[in-house]
Amino acid sequence: MSTDSKEVISTLNDLIETCKDGEEGFRVCAEDIKRPELKTLFTQRSTECAQAAQELQAIVIRLGGDPEDSTSVAGDLHRRWVDLKSLVTGKNDEAILNECERGEDVAKKSYRKALEKTLPADIRDVVQRQYDGVLRNHDQVKMLRDAERARS
Repeated sequence: MSTDSKEVISTLNDLIETCKDGEEGFRVCAEDIKRPELKTLFTQRSTECAQAAQELQAIVIRLGGDPEDSTSVAGDLHRRWVDLKSLVTGKNDEAILNECERGEDVAKKSYRKALEKTLPADIRDVVQRQYDGVLRNHDQVKMLRDAERARS
């Protein structure tokens, strides 16, 4: 395996962790949020993150690497912090939306970092498409959070 392939696999494995973090984060938000339409949205987002991870894992396997299959330590710590914070704030919907937005900020940063690297064109296309989805998720969560803030 070439050094280039190892670098691409490492980059993709970082993104797989990010996707797994998103999958778990949105799942937790779906459990905690009270409004049914937001529960549905976050469950759907969790599934989309899982599918993105699977797509990246397949590419890593194709490149001859071992795909990541777990969340990151940072993601685990973030969720523990969310759990702790939610005990204090009583898990109101605005607080949950704030945490979802923060999670999406982390995902945006991870994808931007990956896109700064040299990736084969077909893999770059996949990463760019997924990044566009992360941007849409972030903007939607931010809009929902702002709307929730205006309601309260």
